[in-house]
Amino acid sequence: MGFFQKIAKFIANASIPTYKFEDNKLYFKVKTDEFYEHDLGQYNIKTRHDPFVFEAYTLDSKDIFLEYIRIDDNSQWNGQVLSLYESFFKEKLNIKEFETIEKKEIGNYTFKTYKIDNSFIIHMIYISTGISDIIIFDTKSNLYKNLLCRLDANYEYKFKNEEKGDINFNISMVKENCLREFFRADYD
Repeated sequence: MGFFQKIAKFIANASIPTYKFEDNKLYFKVKTDEFYEHDLGQYNIKTRHDPFVFEAYTLDSKDIFLEYIRIDDNSQWNGQVLSLYESFFKEKLNIKEFETIEKKEIGNYTFKTYKIDNSFIIHMIYISTGISDIIIFDTKSNLYKNLLCRLDANYEYKFKNEEKGDINFNISMVKENCLREFFRADYD
């Protein structure tokens, strides 16, 4: 393969998105040319608007809640995205105890399992793509477990017997940004 062909292939592979949503399915990049596909079934989607956001939406199905946020090029986050979201999540859902019992970081992905109020667990996947941030809560563990196993062949899921939580996710960082200032204009 020639030099220019190698460069073209590198650019093409680098431009393949880490995450995409189309045809009622979520797709996650697990290797350079391989995606893991998760069928959502029936879902609701709400477009979110804010002056500092280029594109945003929330999506929820029977087992999945997702918030996709792509802030404008002239905007910046007012903290580390995952920490901001964890605090927001805990506050909005009136969670008293919120313990991280598993954390794995693989490339652009952060996988966390939380013990909520000592009664059930919930799984979270955070994806940072460089231009967007995606937070996914998985109440039944199917997406979390299968995606993590695809990214790490040695991963063993250890929460099979734990109680999984059903939570009514009616929250959005973008929706509340005007009051909370999670992100703002970048004046630098």
